[in-house]
Amino acid sequence: MIDYIRGIIDELSPTTATIECNGVGYFCNISLNTYTTIQGKSEARLYVYESIREDAWVLFGFATKQERALFLLLLSVSGVGGNTARTILSSYTPAELCDLIITENEKMLKTVKGLGSKTAQRIIVELKDKVAALDIQGAGTTGQLSNDTGITTSNKQVHDEAIEALKMLGFPPAPVTKTVRAILKEKPTSTVESVIKTALKMLK
Repeated sequence: MIDYIRGIIDELSPTTATIECNGVGYFCNISLNTYTTIQGKSEARLYVYESIREDAWVLFGFATKQERALFLLLLSVSGVGGNTARTILSSYTPAELCDLIITENEKMLKTVKGLGSKTAQRIIVELKDKVAALDIQGAGTTGQLSNDTGITTSNKQVHDEAIEALKMLGFPPAPVTKTVRAILKEKPTSTVESVIKTALKMLK
């Protein structure tokens, strides 16, 4: 079993990272939190979860052991798969997610794509005591527009990267584009990660 991969960041997007280690490139699915942590760095250490199925071998990478621990707890809940768990960890920081679970905030939790009311309730009931035991740090504290689309010369890259990341997370292109442009129209200087986080709370 792979515990972690440490090496050069060969390719990076808000949803994936390729880490080169001893001449081998490991393609990992990552959360937005991990992307934010390793963005701008030349090297990274990702703690790994291996999802081995009959038709695929998929790696999920995390910037911290605590985020991986939360991912594994989410997977233990019936109805939560790898992509849904990653989407949850892209919507909220580990501290924010722990707070939602501990305070039984079902309303906010079920805004995540792929989570219905019943699954959100199961996450809260089954994980409330477990996430509290993790002792996650911070938990418990809780340009000029062109053509009226929200896209400017300076934020076009943010626009394109955010749309691509949301499409990879399973959202349809049309509502994704509309949502991203609405966010950038209101806040033209938003970063990629802030646009994606806001969009994840808006998209259904």
